[in-house]
Amino acid sequence: MNREPNTDIPADIREQVDELLVGSVDALPADELAQQLMRARAEGRPLRVKLGVDPTAPDIHLGHTVVLRKLAKFQSFGHQAVLIIGDFTAKVGDPSGRSKLRPRLSDEAIEANAATYVEQAAKVLDMDRVELVRNGDWLGALRMDEVLTLTATVTVARMLERDDFSRRYLANEPISMLEFMYPLLQGYDSVAVRADVELGGTDQKFNLLMGRNIMEAYGVPPQSILTVPLLVGTDGEQKMSKSYGNYIGVNDVPNDMFGKVMSIPDELMVPYFGLLTDINHHDLLVVEQTLSDGSYHPAQAKRDLAERLVTLYHSAAAAA
Repeated sequence: MNREPNTDIPADIREQVDELLVGSVDALPADELAQQLMRARAEGRPLRVKLGVDPTAPDIHLGHTVVLRKLAKFQSFGHQAVLIIGDFTAKVGDPSGRSKLRPRLSDEAIEANAATYVEQAAKVLDMDRVELVRNGDWLGALRMDEVLTLTATVTVARMLERDDFSRRYLANEPISMLEFMYPLLQGYDSVAVRADVELGGTDQKFNLLMGRNIMEAYGVPPQSILTVPLLVGTDGEQKMSKSYGNYIGVNDVPNDMFGKVMSIPDELMVPYFGLLTDINHHDLLVVEQTLSDGSYHPAQAKRDLAERLVTLYHSAAAAA
């Protein structure tokens, strides 16, 4: 994301913001991240950067690692990563991008999934420096009067501004009250952990902005938000998802991971290099240019990409 330099922002903070915004889609409100960094420096503290994940499946795929890598980038600058395991919100089900109510998971399934999620996230994050919490600790303790206070912070009209809700409403398709609760609970998470920044995919934008509104209603300084793209799956058409069968799992064995990368469409190579590896901006431009002019053969580019990814999630020896 390119923006005109603000001469009131110190050069080192401008550089940090530029690095943090590489590969992002939305950074809202505009220039707020730089202001937060300056306030945090004046207060002598790191930013609290929140990422909430619902353990709805036992394995994570490379699509999940895009936002995990963004959280790791904040860690690299010394900020506090706050990883929320949504053991409570997983029982509700995030309606983002859904055309119908998600099936509800058992407590046993949620616990099993949470354990494997943390283990796999450790391949991207420095877990020794992660504040790891579960939202069941505060959401499960809310009294009915506190739930009613939370629901009073948002109108039905505001909820229906959400794309997936408005489409279903206009199509006369059912929307449960349970689904309306999800953005409120996610927003309350930000109140509970006092987030400065919340990360999410572009499909989470409504929920992240809702968090700002709820924080203000509770008298807590509102978070800024940063969204990242949804990774397109190996089919080159739909977002990466186990349900679509177009995923590359973090726990895939090296041969499978390598082979799946080799099968991706040529047009995915630049976004995969940019979103899934540590390649710097200059080298990414070189990859894009040489692929475009034909001097970098797509098959070789895929081998190089596959080698990087297998090395990252297994080892250089496994990649070789």
